[in-house]
Amino acid sequence: MKRVIISVCILMGLIFPIFLDAQDVPETIKIYNKGYRRKLYKPVEFPHLAHIDDYGFECTECHHNYKNGKNVWKEGDPVRRCMVCHSPTKRRGKVHRLMFAYHLNCKRCHREAESGPIKCSECHKKIH
Repeated sequence: MKRVIISVCILMGLIFPIFLDAQDVPETIKIYNKGYRRKLYKPVEFPHLAHIDDYGFECTECHHNYKNGKNVWKEGDPVRRCMVCHSPTKRRGKVHRLMFAYHLNCKRCHREAESGPIKCSECHKKIH
């Protein structure tokens, strides 16, 4: 009986994770401009799932948790809001302001890929 229970537990451990995602991956993420004094633009609609499925991005290309200069974040770790570390209004040591961090990451990648939006109006819709 003990072997049956152990065998079932091992089998469940191998099969059960197939049916569960470590995290729900949202199709689209709205990036709000919270924390800024002036609201000039509507939230940016970021096609999150397309960057994974269609463009083959690794999660760690955007998600990070630096310890001793190394990104130790891995898939399945909690995803913290960018504002936890990136202040919208001021740089904190080596940590870039929020807007600069987004622009640096997104624009750099789009330039390297020679694809994707780079101009302001291609991501940001103005509030009228």
